[in-house]
Formats: sequence, C-alpha cells, structure tokens
Amino acid sequence: MTNKVIHAIYNDDDVLMDAVKATRAAHHHIEEVYTPFPVHGLDKAMGLAPTRLAICAFLYGVCGISFATWMMNNIMIVDWPQDIGGKPSFSYIENMPAFVPVMFEMTVFFAAHLMVITFYMRSKLWPFKEAENPDVRTTDDHFLMEVELKGSEEEAVSFFKSTGAVEVKVIEKH
Repeated sequence: MTNKVIHAIYNDDDVLMDAVKATRAAHHHIEEVYTPFPVHGLDKAMGLAPTRLAICAFLYGVCGISFATWMMNNIMIVDWPQDIGGKPSFSYIENMPAFVPVMFEMTVFFAAHLMVITFYMRSKLWPFKEAENPDVRTTDDHFLMEVELKGSEEEAVSFFKSTGAVEVKVIEKH
C-alpha cells in the first residue's frame, strides 16, 4: 500500500516554528522535520516526549564508577598490593582519596562512550547507512516538514502555502 506525504519546505526557522504550531493546531500528523541545525523548542512544538537519554547517562556513570571501584580494589589491594608514596594498602577505604581521579575519569569515560553508542543505536545510525534525507537543501539552508496527507491534496497544499512554505510537494511513499 502506498500513501502520500507532503513535503513543505521553509527557508526560515521562525517561520518553520510557526508552521509546526499551525500544523499541529490543524490536527495534521507531522512525520518528521529535517533541519540544517538544531532548532530550539522544535521538539516541544512538535509534541515529542522528553528524552530519557539523561537517565541512561546517569546509569552509565554508575556503571563506570562501579567498574573503577572494582578494578582498583582488585588490582591495588587484593591482587598486587604495593606501598606507593608511603600509602598503606591494607584496605580500599584507606586508599580511596588517591583513587578519586581514576573513579572520576572512568565515570566520564563510561558515560560518554556508552551515550554515543546509545545515541547511534536509538537514531538507527549504523555504519555505511544510506542517508534518509529527502531533500539535499535541508543540509544547507532549508527546513523540510514531512506531513502525512489526509483529505484533499489541494486543501493541504494551500494550507501549507499559507503557513509560509516556499515550496510544497506531494510525494508518494512506499
């Protein structure tokens, strides 16, 4: 089954924001918005749910500090205790002030690297993946709003022209 979508192209981010609000007010379903740079407030205007990536970052940081604690305890206390700089190696707690920089760095390392992997997986950005950008101009200076077409094509085209679109196309999607 094929369905049609409308590609409304804008050349100003403020006009795009007003068009997104008008489109949502008219109860059209916005499939996607392609922009050459992040537009502040666009996610709220589109009605997208808040991101949960911050929760993932916290959990990855907890994994990092846990791994660092386990690693330093096993290496420096259990497996190969050494007297470095006069610091006793009887217990982890006694040596913990010396381990704080390592714990911090491992927390940041885990959070940063696992967040990048999570972002790529969540965004479905795999190596060698073909670009899904419907119009090349959206990587330079134009904004594209892809809207599911319901009802009359003529009414929809005139609606999007009235929102400030410089170009409106009806495309068949497979």
